[in-house]
Amino acid sequence: MIDFLDPEAAIVYAIPMRTRFRGITVREGMVVRGPLGWGEFCPFPEYDDREAAGWLATAVEQVTLGWPEPVRDRIPINCTVPAVDAEHAEAIVRESGCRTAKVKIADHPDSLAEDLSRVAAVRAALGPEGAVRVDANAVWDVDTAIEHIRRIDRAAGGLEYVEQPCRTVEELAQVRRKVEVRIAADESIRRAEDPLRVAVAGAADIAVLKCTPLGGVRRALQVAEAAGLPCVVSSALETSVGLAAQLALAGALPELEFACGLGTLSLLDGDTVAESSRQVGGYLPVPKVAPVADPALLQRYRHPDGDRVAWWRDRLRRVQGLL
Repeated sequence: MIDFLDPEAAIVYAIPMRTRFRGITVREGMVVRGPLGWGEFCPFPEYDDREAAGWLATAVEQVTLGWPEPVRDRIPINCTVPAVDAEHAEAIVRESGCRTAKVKIADHPDSLAEDLSRVAAVRAALGPEGAVRVDANAVWDVDTAIEHIRRIDRAAGGLEYVEQPCRTVEELAQVRRKVEVRIAADESIRRAEDPLRVAVAGAADIAVLKCTPLGGVRRALQVAEAAGLPCVVSSALETSVGLAAQLALAGALPELEFACGLGTLSLLDGDTVAESSRQVGGYLPVPKVAPVADPALLQRYRHPDGDRVAWWRDRLRRVQGLL
């Protein structure tokens, strides 16, 4: 066992979500303290231990090695619009200060009418010069994806891209041949058996990278090079402790053509860092070192359920054995 990863010393948190997102209303995870500061271990509950090992590797990198030198000092970001009604969606965008919005769609099987209304409202809030992108989280089959993308593209007044409309690389390739909207691959990369070997260049126009599940900033930079596509760095719904690694990745990429999906702290009704970086004018600063978790906030958001705390600590024990 790595000394600083003592499961009994790690702090298990539970932070409410402002709006249900990705099917959850409370974000759970752990923060650990190592030689260089704080790291975060927060794989979603449905991920098995093998997948969760990448999340732990990212925390270990953050608190033992640090990150590569950045090539930029700030990152353009999109605001994230959950599966909310049109009025709420428009308000989120107007209040964000961002010029790009990522809209969650396909939240349930009969969501198309809601999706069309939501993206139209987002377009109205952004104006003609803003960029609208949507994320379907791999729930469509090929025929549904083609039909829905075309309709949502019209409602949005033009989409920047559609993220992971279908589950497999082969399905993405079929959709890409039939629509005029750019396709971005997310789950097809980060949940692949070997992200360095998955061939997405013929199936997607953009690679969405999340360094937290990929195993750290250095590993994600290798995946970016292997993908051979323009990259968008996106959050895995971390607190400020874990989000810092995503910002470090965005700061270290040689090229950064698109805004990144890193404005997700607004989805959480709390944080682990008292003075976490807040976006200004649609940008977030690139951190040089790991952020410092705030003892008062850690105490406020300590998980109140002893059974869940035990579940997380047991998970950390198991996953350490896979590193």
